Parts: sequence; structure tokens; C-alpha cells
Amino acid sequence: MSDEGLVRSAASRQRASFLELFLDLVFVFALTRISARLISDFTDGQRGAYAGLGQALLLFLALWAVWSLTAWSTSWLDPEAPIVQVVIVMTVVGAMTMAVAVPDGFGARAPLFAITYVSLQIGRVIYFHVAGHGRPDPRQSIRVLFWLGMSAPLWVIGALAAEGSVRGPLWTVAVLIDYAGLFLGWPTPRLGARRLGVRAIAAEHLAERYQQFLLIALGEAIFVIGLAFSGSEFHAEQTGAFLLALATTVLLWRIYFHVAGGLLDAAISHSRDAPRLATDMAFAHLIMIAGIVLTGVGFELAITEPLRHLPAAWLTAILGGPALFLAGRMALEYQVFARVSRSRTAGLLALGLLVPVTPHLNPLSAGVATAVVLLAVVGADSLRSRRRAPEMPTPPY
Repeated sequence: MSDEGLVRSAASRQRASFLELFLDLVFVFALTRISARLISDFTDGQRGAYAGLGQALLLFLALWAVWSLTAWSTSWLDPEAPIVQVVIVMTVVGAMTMAVAVPDGFGARAPLFAITYVSLQIGRVIYFHVAGHGRPDPRQSIRVLFWLGMSAPLWVIGALAAEGSVRGPLWTVAVLIDYAGLFLGWPTPRLGARRLGVRAIAAEHLAERYQQFLLIALGEAIFVIGLAFSGSEFHAEQTGAFLLALATTVLLWRIYFHVAGGLLDAAISHSRDAPRLATDMAFAHLIMIAGIVLTGVGFELAITEPLRHLPAAWLTAILGGPALFLAGRMALEYQVFARVSRSRTAGLLALGLLVPVTPHLNPLSAGVATAVVLLAVVGADSLRSRRRAPEMPTPPY
């Protein structure tokens, strides 16, 4: 059967469909559940914060795997095709179910989260293969199912195991398998490896989807800021922390979209290995979005108790979030230009040097120090841009 009407054509509409944007609303909610869980863990004490951070990371990685595979698919396949739309609707229902399970995703709702995740990932592939009569590539379905078949038992066994026993290790291995498959192109015996969209990638669409999800993360951080401040007493120090949080969010937006963040589609189009570059960009955005979510948690903590003694665990959010964001942004810059600006390296180093100093500060002061570092990065970016002509992407591969 012909692939016409299923695979994107060169003249197809590159913008995200309204159904895809509707799906993004589910992930806005999912990120708020991740943040709420982290905030609760950070306020329960240092031991609870570190354990909760690891658990929240696993839940976040599962949600990101669902979203990124969907974004890849709709950049290869026509999102207006009825079969593809059914898959997106399945994703909306499944992702929403996973999101509502997040607050107790390592407790009583672990089976709901894990079984929904496994059913969604496998169910989408099987439905698409059957409804599409194997189009556009029956072997790709086999590859993906082979890897999902290795991780699915670990997800289910971990979910059904006694709470606090082997769930964390099993789910960690399962996540590593899922991401290794995506990164390597699902290599399978006799079939080899093949990344999604190897024949045709809608570069503009895929780039826009990455940018949109990053904006979702920034929007979720704004939601956390507003919610924390609206529930405060509006004291001077709380107001200061609120304004600082807003300013820091603007700085993160500026750092991302300065040059490289706005040239993703051109970089993918100019790449000699577009599927590999697009896959690597997914991981760079994963790191940045995780950093933004963690930074939002730091905002909430600083607004709620701006002048209290700063617990060591809180530094993971207040300093670690921006550091993760800068690390991901450095990776993205390399993917677009095959180089990394010294300002980002210096900013990451400066955040590292603040670690031994900030325990003697309060959350508000630590937030100010972090914002100063980010402001310096933005200033260096602006100065460098004034001295150079607009750059064209030069991806490393």
C-alpha cells in the first residue's frame, strides 16, 4: 500500500496542529504535579528531598519519553491523518492518567503510573501498525516493540513490588533501556537500527515542538511562582523573592532563545545526519527542561521562606536547577554551531563556586547570587552579538 496521506510530504504544513497543542496542555499539568511533588519532598527534610528527587526524575523521564516519541512521530508522519490523530488522542488520555498518578507515583499509584505508561507505549505502536497495515515501515514497529518488550516487565514488576523495595532500581534500569533504544535507533537482531524519520524530517515542525515544550516548562515555573506568592503574606522579603523569580525566568528565556535556540530548524536542515542531530537535541532539551522545573521548585522555596536558614538540599534546586539549564544549553549550542560560548562555561563554573558559599546565606540571597550569574551570561551574549554578523548554523554532523 502507498504511504501517501500518512507520511509527511515536502509541502505539508510545518506548524504544530491544534491537537498537538492540546496534548501539550496535559504536559503542563504533568509538570505541575512533578513540581508539587518535589516541593513537598524538599520541605520534608534533607533525606526526603534527595530520595524524592530521584523518584521525581524517573517519573519525569517516563513522561518525557512519551512526549518526545510523539513529537518525533508527528514530525515524520502527517498529524492530520486520522490514524495519527487517534494515536495523539490515545497519548492525551494516557499522559493525563500518568500525570494524576505522579504525586503518589512511587506509592499506592505506582501500578497506575507504570501500567498506563507501558500500555500507552506498546499500545500506540501496535495500533498504528495494525491500522496502518504496516505502513510506512513495518520493521520499525518490530524494532520499537523489541525494546519496549525488554523494559515493560521491569516497569510492571517494579510497580507491583512492595513499596520501598526494588521499585527504584527496576524502574531505573527500565528508563535506561527506553532511552538507550531511542538514542541508538532501536537496534534489533537481523533488522539493525533505524531512527524515526530517517527518510524525511519536518525540521521546522520538530524544532517548534522542542521550543514549545521548553516554553511549557517556563510557563509551569511562572505558575509555581504565582501560586507561591499568592499564598504568601506579601511581606517585603517575599515580594523581593517573587520579583527575583520572575526576573530569573526572563533570563532563562533569554539565554535559551539567544541565537541557537531560534535556529533549531535551520540546524536540522543543514545537518549531514539530521536524525542523529534531532535525537541529540531531544536530550539537550530534556536537561534544560529538568533544570527549569528544578529552578521553579527553588523559586517556591525562596518565596515561602526567603530568610530562613538554607538547608543543603535546597541548593539542589536553587543552584542545581540553573546549572542543569546551562549545561543543556551548552549542549544545544554545540549541536547548532559545533562550539560552546565561554560565557556559558564561565556561568556554569561560577554556579559551582557558589556551592561552598551559599550554605551561609538565606534562600533569597542565594537566589540573588544565582540571578547575577545568569545576568552576566545574558550580558556577555549581548556583547558578543554586537561584535559579530548574524551566524548561520554549522552543526557538527
